[in-house]
Amino acid sequence: MMTSAASAASVAPAASATAATAATAATAATSTPAPALASTSARPASASPLSTLSHSMSLDGKTVLITGAASGLGASLARVLGEAGATVVGVDIQAGQLSDGMAALRERGVDARGFAADLADPYDAARAVDAALDGNGRLDILINNAGTDIALPLDELSDSDWQRVIGTNLNAPFVLARQAASAMRRQGGGHIVNIASTAAKRAWPNATAYHASKWGLLGLSHALHAELRPFGIRVTAVVAGGMRTPFLLERFPELDTAALQDPNDVADAIRSVLLLPASAVVAELTILPLRETSWP
Repeated sequence: MMTSAASAASVAPAASATAATAATAATAATSTPAPALASTSARPASASPLSTLSHSMSLDGKTVLITGAASGLGASLARVLGEAGATVVGVDIQAGQLSDGMAALRERGVDARGFAADLADPYDAARAVDAALDGNGRLDILINNAGTDIALPLDELSDSDWQRVIGTNLNAPFVLARQAASAMRRQGGGHIVNIASTAAKRAWPNATAYHASKWGLLGLSHALHAELRPFGIRVTAVVAGGMRTPFLLERFPELDTAALQDPNDVADAIRSVLLLPASAVVAELTILPLRETSWP
């Protein structure tokens, strides 16, 4: 069965897990102030710790391109990052679903628009980056999330099956990263996030193309990290365990959904990585359901 431009993380059919990721919240209380005392050393309001913290927790002014944005983790990322202030450009092969999702975000006050594309086509992949740049003048964050799988035994896997999976899961991130990195160099920096999977660390039967693509994507991500960091471009690989997304549940409907992690939790973790100071980078992030027994 093939699923295109959906959340790219997967687990083995026998995996058992549960969702657990920490969410953060901040509260502030005010009271009637005491009379102010004159002081020549008073800190200007613009430099207060609270205002600095508020700015550091925001993606205001950033443009993010998210592939596979119509559903699953991609849709969660579009919402979480959009609500953090980013301008969202979503890309997906499912044009109608993508359009509906971007419209829903705009109703929530997010600056969001969609670009329908088949990322297995290198021309479409390159055009996706151009679309983000043409509309916003810059590209600060690229999230390579789109993925597909064709779960068949080796002797039933056709050449076209192989090319579809490798084209979407590995070739497209390469083309997108190459295009985005060129723009990010001109800007003086940026961030590329590649959504890998525990399938990049282990293997199970009937997933030859998927494993090859995810192992390759993890290697590509670390190579990009080494090559692009001198230019202020941070690169992060996300090794994600099973999530409650259509990409996983449509293929393995027998899985216990309570034992899978919420894609919103994974999106929150990625947002935290993106909000780190520009001088720091997480080269690889592993995030799993708490009780996933098939992974250490």
